[in-house]
Amino acid sequence: MTTSRRQWIKLATAAVSAAWLGLSVVPTPALAADKIVVFAAASMKNALDNADAAFTKETGKEVTVSYAASGPLAKQLENGAPADVFISADTNWMDYVAGKKLIKDDSRVNLLGNKLVLVAAKDKAKPVEIKHGFDLAALLGDGRLAIGQPESVPAGKYGKTALEKLGVWSSVEKKVAGAESVRAALALVSRGEAPYGIVYQTDVSADPGVAVVGTFPADSHPPIVYPFAITNSSKNPDVQAYFDYLKSAKAVPFFEHEGFTILKQ
Repeated sequence: MTTSRRQWIKLATAAVSAAWLGLSVVPTPALAADKIVVFAAASMKNALDNADAAFTKETGKEVTVSYAASGPLAKQLENGAPADVFISADTNWMDYVAGKKLIKDDSRVNLLGNKLVLVAAKDKAKPVEIKHGFDLAALLGDGRLAIGQPESVPAGKYGKTALEKLGVWSSVEKKVAGAESVRAALALVSRGEAPYGIVYQTDVSADPGVAVVGTFPADSHPPIVYPFAITNSSKNPDVQAYFDYLKSAKAVPFFEHEGFTILKQ
């Protein structure tokens, strides 16, 4: 393992750790040499942790993952951060790194799908009919709407698009509490700092303090697609076996358990 790779891993630890509420788990220099390093969208955490544990048990090969919003992870790759696999929560950020020649184009695969939901604190959750012109501003009152930053967080971008399509965005834009990742938005609702939030369906199981109160119509936003790819900088001899495992039937239960849809290849 080169000195520059160790330095980048150390930098990555500092850059995407506390800011994402403990989601980021980046390898330390002493332990990272033989591990497969993955940069993954924050919403992947539960499913990918379980899949990785099963892969390690089966093969003895260890995996370490840095979880954060797709945009910052893509920018880290652009700046030379070492990773073997990149998993984005939308196709735009994967297109971005592909345009920078940072991934192996022939490895890229759209593997998973997701749904967009409105959540509230579980003890205050009441069903909300999400339709054109629904009065989200009145529901919020003096509170804020927790949502990922639309400029960098895919869930935030999907959320803004959906609210625009439903004719609601202009009435709540000034009430938005932008978060660094979808899991950070979820935490704002769980802690009572925002009465409502927009997250992925798969995030809800990660926090017992929140509940789904409504699901956004599929036609209110582009399909939520998670592309996976191997990076061009990867030199790990085990990365292809790991990547094949994620695409195999063995990994399907871990993704489906968290609510992901398996997309046809």
